[in-house]
Amino acid sequence: MKIAVLKERRPGETRVAATPETVKKFVGLACDVVVESDAGDPSNISNAAFEEAGAHIAQSPSDAVKGADVILKVSRPMTGADGENEVSGLPENSILMSSLQALTEKDAVEALAQQKITAFAMELMPRITRAQSMDILSSQSNLAGYKAVIDAAATFGRAMPMMMTAAGTIAPARVLVFGAGVAGLQAIATAKRLGAVVLATDVRYAAKEQVESLGGKFIVVDEEAMRAAETEGGYAKEMSDEFKQKQAEAVRAEVVKADIVVTTALIPGRPAPKLVAADVVAAMKAGSIIVDLAVESGGNVEGSQLGETVTTDNGVTIIGHANMPARLARDSSALYARNLFNFLSPMIDKETGDLNIDWEDDVVTGTLVAKEGQVVHPRLTGEGG
Repeated sequence: MKIAVLKERRPGETRVAATPETVKKFVGLACDVVVESDAGDPSNISNAAFEEAGAHIAQSPSDAVKGADVILKVSRPMTGADGENEVSGLPENSILMSSLQALTEKDAVEALAQQKITAFAMELMPRITRAQSMDILSSQSNLAGYKAVIDAAATFGRAMPMMMTAAGTIAPARVLVFGAGVAGLQAIATAKRLGAVVLATDVRYAAKEQVESLGGKFIVVDEEAMRAAETEGGYAKEMSDEFKQKQAEAVRAEVVKADIVVTTALIPGRPAPKLVAADVVAAMKAGSIIVDLAVESGGNVEGSQLGETVTTDNGVTIIGHANMPARLARDSSALYARNLFNFLSPMIDKETGDLNIDWEDDVVTGTLVAKEGQVVHPRLTGEGG
């Protein structure tokens, strides 16, 4: 079986879908691995490192995918609407494993189906115990939460921890985190390690214990509504307008007092909820920092701009970096590549190296979006929730 690893072409995408570690493991399973030349350069992984692990280097994307059974990517392939059509260069009947943003980029999934690509959207991985090692959202969000706090601390014009000196005491920074999922919990842990006083809010009451275990203070809005806010998959539900109003009132005072605010709230397939209104930002102290990790889905903060760092009239800096995991390319690539290996390797016959997919497997049905020229995922065909 031939596995092709393509170079990422979307602006700002520095990750790569395989590493020498995973290439070596695939080769050990009798797979032929071809990596497009310079695919690992933005992640500081050289062609030589891939070759040493057993990969062949292809000089062009067409050479890389020629005869490929499986194609590994980080970001969804570009279509003509993106200015460059990567989809048209993928071999018919090949299998693509990538982050596709399938719930919001349905035209891209349709283009893959028309090309007769069997496509797996890795971001749709079911949240079941067996799939934890395959979950790209968790692995990448973990790094995003860490980097958000590091970026905020680097921009913040004061020290993070309390410092007692002969000249006097410096008070610790106050950090407020919206959302206690993977990214939020890592942001809490990182801010605590840096010595900050950390508060957090989440619509799910179950997050309270997790926040407190990391040393943060959890802001309770409406306990009954919060207890009912978690889906079976572990995500947060869309909350009522009444709850949103209560939440806004409960956290407004904390936002105004905060030195650093990190927002991480996302709803799969829907725009990010607005959690910090413009009038709240206007009431914050000069020099405060906000990092909006939901900016690619519309943002949690009024005034955040995708790919931009802006400063408001009252001196608040709002950081809206696109693709935060790509700012830690080496580590995010390593984790992403392991997610793909953990997903693909059970499908490989350990003796022959041939592909043997169990189409009834939960992790397969949960991520499969296109097959045999058709869009097949229930959430894209209107048959699922």
